[in-house]
Amino acid sequence: LAVDLGTTSVWVALVDANTRAVLAEAGDYNQQISFGEDVISRIIFSAKGDGLSELQKAAAGSINKLTQSVLDKAGASRDDVSFIAVAGNTTMTQLLLGIDARNIRLAPYIPAANQFPPVEAAQAGLDMPRGVMLYAFPCVASYVGGDIVAGVAAYGLHKRPEMTLYMDIGTNGEIVVGNSDFMMCASCSAGPAFEGGGLEFGMRATLGAVEGFAINPENLDEPMILTIGRAKPIGICGSGIITLLAELMQFGILLQNGKFNPDAPTKRVRQGKDGTLEYVVVWKDDAGVDSDIVITEPDVDNLVRAKGAMFSGAHTLVEHVGLTMDTIERVVITGSFGNFVNLAKAVFIGLLPDIPADRFFYMRNGSLAGARLACVDRAFLRTCEEVSRMMTHVELSEAPAYMDKYMAAQFLPHTDASLFPNVMQALRK
Repeated sequence: LAVDLGTTSVWVALVDANTRAVLAEAGDYNQQISFGEDVISRIIFSAKGDGLSELQKAAAGSINKLTQSVLDKAGASRDDVSFIAVAGNTTMTQLLLGIDARNIRLAPYIPAANQFPPVEAAQAGLDMPRGVMLYAFPCVASYVGGDIVAGVAAYGLHKRPEMTLYMDIGTNGEIVVGNSDFMMCASCSAGPAFEGGGLEFGMRATLGAVEGFAINPENLDEPMILTIGRAKPIGICGSGIITLLAELMQFGILLQNGKFNPDAPTKRVRQGKDGTLEYVVVWKDDAGVDSDIVITEPDVDNLVRAKGAMFSGAHTLVEHVGLTMDTIERVVITGSFGNFVNLAKAVFIGLLPDIPADRFFYMRNGSLAGARLACVDRAFLRTCEEVSRMMTHVELSEAPAYMDKYMAAQFLPHTDASLFPNVMQALRK
């Protein structure tokens, strides 16, 4: 079993160790969300009473549920499982293993452990026979975990000569800059917005999620909407949210300050329940839920904060190593918040740098890819341990430039127009 244990989402893949084939894959929300949407909330909860035990049970429960799903899909049983590889951020890894995580949020932000010996899966609460071992990927720092190590190793960044920016976009955004000569890493709290969390109609990338959106320039009231599985829409997933924001910006329905244009020539902009404006993505009659599907100004605020955290984190780290965004030769985008991301739209809202499109590479879920490799190649486990030692961590919270860049990024696409020349040119048309 290969497991991507994310703060918001958990993915499990069943891998045939002989053929390397992925037999089945399934994802769902992390059950720990009921204790808090971010790692800090969960660390605080873990320090109270039986909090650590409850969080471990929730993480294990998420994996157990998805394990049963993939086994059922493949016609297999738990007795067929021989090995489990889990890639997660530092907090998720420690909570699953029942390790006290409180030091992660306390200065000097040094976790109890970065390297973890294999343990019996049953000891971590997984419903597995005795003797099935669980391998947790090594972590680098409090907020740069085994998920980023697994992804970087799977991509092979440590062996490539191109200067690369690797961005794992999720609730805990993790960033790496470097190549075969060096690797610098950092993290920033982006929040769960790009995975559907904290939004009125946000959802994971599953059946019925809006993943594509395009406005008809001849009639702003009749956009084209695509959903996963072409089912009736019930919400909006991460890739859909990015495209939606970009389209609304491009047609002047959403202003660069993140507010809806009350004078936009469309009946879809209206006053919401809280007195702020909202945009109707899908009317109730066309939806698979009993209401209009909307995106609100508070939703947009959450999204702007999330994209601002990711871009300013990458911008700060790139400058920290003496580079500029236009000198980056390859940008690798990964994360489990959608089946694919429209890179042009992600650039348009200021999430990704405005550089030539041929420099971008999309890796659907680097964390899960690394976990799958660990299931079929024991040498890859040693590679991951080497990669974790090669990374030098930068604490963004102690970098004065980061907060300045974060505040500057609270605009669509950015307050510094020179960073997004192509986007600004498109907006002026």
